[in-house]
Amino acid sequence: MKAYLDIVQRILDEGSRKQNRTGVDALTVAGAMFEHDMAEGFPLLSTKKVPFRLVASELEFFIRGITDKEWLRGQNNHIWDEWCSGDAVPYANDGQTRAKMMAERELGPIYGWQWRNFGARYVSHGSAPQGTGVDQLRRLADTLKKDPDSRRMLVSAWNPLDLSRMALPPCHYAFQVTVIGGRLNLLWNQRSVDVALGLPFNIASYGCLLHLLAKEAGLGEGRLIGFLGDTHIYVNHVDAIREQLGRPLRPLPRISTEKFSSIFDWHYTDTAIAGYDPHPAIKFEIAV
Repeated sequence: MKAYLDIVQRILDEGSRKQNRTGVDALTVAGAMFEHDMAEGFPLLSTKKVPFRLVASELEFFIRGITDKEWLRGQNNHIWDEWCSGDAVPYANDGQTRAKMMAERELGPIYGWQWRNFGARYVSHGSAPQGTGVDQLRRLADTLKKDPDSRRMLVSAWNPLDLSRMALPPCHYAFQVTVIGGRLNLLWNQRSVDVALGLPFNIASYGCLLHLLAKEAGLGEGRLIGFLGDTHIYVNHVDAIREQLGRPLRPLPRISTEKFSSIFDWHYTDTAIAGYDPHPAIKFEIAV
């Protein structure tokens, strides 16, 4: 997608070198915007292979409000392996602590739990929420069917009361849905954007969520828009992402979900990608 590559090029041209908590400096710009029309194809990068299975299984994990790392590992998905809740292991960047974080399964009240239980008290991955919370995702789905012209269809993962207990404070912290001309648009907000490694996943994940919500409400698929805050490329990713920039674009794939009753019953294996012919994967080291 040219929209993604334009963000990459802007950071390489204009980014300022900046320190951060990971210990790996990053080239950073203040604010960027990603925009894609789903009519042009599913937004899975063609300039490097992005594993849709991992994107989709993480999205199911969020939709179900699961906070146990072992569920993801059971799907052979290891993208959350390096993190855990500060309740279990306080964050630090030394080798011993990172090993403890890797071994711990508790992620705390992260993204999906907030989507499904906002305002309730989180206990642990194996315990029911305490008190009354708001199932934001179900409320959004209900509003889409009853009042699709509403401008109040928002879901937030940013709960200041729970930030210290999360494995990571939400990077993509909120999303909004609008319906215009019978097409569903999804707009997400992201405070911190790892452009080389994280952003391709974020784009595909919210693209898949848009697809599922459109099916839930019987609507067409519209525009996917990301409002990006601290948008950066880690300095140890620069050489590889320059290689990616030099690769020619290929056609975008198509997404389909033939077996669908509700987003709340959806399994990631129900959704398929067709016509995906990307350039080979590029290895980027993750900054924890």
